[in-house]
Amino acid sequence: MSSPTVTAASGPRHERPGLPAQVCAQARLSRDVRFDGLFFTAVATTGIYCRPVCPAPPAHEKNVSYFANAAAAEAAGYRPCLRCRPELSPADGHWRRGDAAVARAIRLIDEGLLADAPVSALAERVHLGERQLRRLFVERLGAAPLGVHATRRLLFAKQLLTETDLAITDVAMAAGFGSLRRFNTTFKEAYRMAPRELRRRPGATRDETLTLRLGYRPPYDLEAMLDFLRGRALPGVEVVDAHGYQRVIAPSGGNAAPGWLRVGAWPDREPALKLELHAVPPLQLQTVVTRVRRMFDLDADPQAIADTLAADARLRPLLRQRPGLRLPSGWDGFEIAVRAIIGQQVSVAAARTVTARLAARLGTTFETPLADGLTHLFPTPAALAEADFDGIGLTRARAATVRTIACALLDGRVDFRPEQTLEEFVERWTALPGIGPWTAQYIALRALAHPDAFPAEDLVLQKTLPTDGSRLSAKALGRHAEAWRPWRGYAVIHLWREAAKAAETERTARTAPSRPAAKRRRTQ
Repeated sequence: MSSPTVTAASGPRHERPGLPAQVCAQARLSRDVRFDGLFFTAVATTGIYCRPVCPAPPAHEKNVSYFANAAAAEAAGYRPCLRCRPELSPADGHWRRGDAAVARAIRLIDEGLLADAPVSALAERVHLGERQLRRLFVERLGAAPLGVHATRRLLFAKQLLTETDLAITDVAMAAGFGSLRRFNTTFKEAYRMAPRELRRRPGATRDETLTLRLGYRPPYDLEAMLDFLRGRALPGVEVVDAHGYQRVIAPSGGNAAPGWLRVGAWPDREPALKLELHAVPPLQLQTVVTRVRRMFDLDADPQAIADTLAADARLRPLLRQRPGLRLPSGWDGFEIAVRAIIGQQVSVAAARTVTARLAARLGTTFETPLADGLTHLFPTPAALAEADFDGIGLTRARAATVRTIACALLDGRVDFRPEQTLEEFVERWTALPGIGPWTAQYIALRALAHPDAFPAEDLVLQKTLPTDGSRLSAKALGRHAEAWRPWRGYAVIHLWREAAKAAETERTARTAPSRPAAKRRRTQ
């Protein structure tokens, strides 16, 4: 599903395929949460743009324009609503997922590339000319790359000003502004108010924990997400309970002490997750939020995914059972890659045990736990490049592969850069000894959160897709999955979930006590 672009209330409406203006109008009037973040409404008489779920009385349709995203609305001169707060809406995953040039460019913007590099550098990273990239952004998003970057920074600053008691200088740094003066000027020009004016509004936190609201587009199956992460959680690095996920996080660069985070449901059934951050430097805040959003797949559009996958008779009942199932990513790419190698041809539980031993022995241990159950960091590539794995439980071949990928990351042969296509990523990783297609696709699924990653060699998938007890070959499974593009990764998660459910049912049946023979006869 792509996005509508309407440049002004009195101007022509450029509708996007699949979501015309009349659909936007209906979604706006009904405040349909499924469309939150897929478009924004702007009212000419107020100069304000809103989410389609805004609780304010709806404006007359003749005064309303529909924009693909917040950047397009701000480029047209509108400012964000203080009531519905556009900064809380989930992003349109259509433009941030997959291998299209615009998607890869937006991922680079989300990682902060334009904070210290020109648009020409962005264009070079996605193998386009600068003029061509600008044209694609304006045509498809309604705003130039710098406009998308500027809106992202300002909306993040607005959220920090509204929800936290961070000093305004720290807010400016967290949002990527080089100076407080520049931040104040830019904010006032865009929103017609000084940053400090938002501080007069209620809602800011008043303790050492920084709490942020991360919106998603319902339905969202947090229980299934936590179940997946719980089965793979590394003791000392992660803790997953019935209500949330927490882990240690290392600062990227510098000598800052590690911090930790916790993610759980936002109270009152609001479609958002609650992110609690502890000891995270302001300069790292936006990076951490971006990674959490990716890890918990908060920008997915469940309806767009279901529209494709539900055409398959095997997947249709699974989508009905769990419409909010999301793609669980990982916090760190290297950590996921090590887990994938250790997990080759062994069970999830066995892989978790061995990986936990590796992390405990070779990771950085804290003198005092950061929080209950958080005692050490996962080891870095440098720590594993020449590590001794004796006694951990790794075979010689697996140990050699772990060292290989650690060295390859250090020397740049492989990486997790967001501008790569899935094909490029898999090609580079499978060039390393010990890394086959299954491992490379699994890493792409869990480290990059690539929506179309598909490990066709996976034995569970090969056995779960058929319903007659047979097993498909990798080629046959791959051919069948072609119809699932570009959302094959979500089909993987649904099938893995179905397989886990079937295994649990079988275990329960095996361990259930049998009834006495006399009682069985009476009930026959």
